[in-house]
Amino acid sequence: MLYGSECWATKVQHMHKMNVAEMRMLRWMSGHTRLDKIRNEHIRQKVHVAPIEDKIREGRLRWFGHVRRRPPGAPVRKCDSLVVEGKKRGRGRPRITWREVVSKDLRMLDIEPDLAFDRATWRQKIHIADPA
Repeated sequence: MLYGSECWATKVQHMHKMNVAEMRMLRWMSGHTRLDKIRNEHIRQKVHVAPIEDKIREGRLRWFGHVRRRPPGAPVRKCDSLVVEGKKRGRGRPRITWREVVSKDLRMLDIEPDLAFDRATWRQKIHIADPA
């Protein structure tokens, strides 16, 4: 379910659908249905799983740290700062970019982007522990 989620620029609607799908799976795993009227938090505690939104954020920031530590001439760094010119943008609101999502994640966790160069500290800051 999380394959490739490091590169997703998720919207609120996407996260809602992921949460719904995850809770369906967790309810099925724990042998409950919605008719049992058991809250999501209780099911999460029973199966010892962190919210999928937190796990997606952790993966995205892990990938950001990996890209950030690459040398400036590395292809992945070139793609990170790539700006497409000459393409006319369509009408309406611009799509949210991966960089905007990562910036929001960094603000939410109160982490500086330059901290990524210290791998051990970076991993510790972005790690989301599963509830035990």
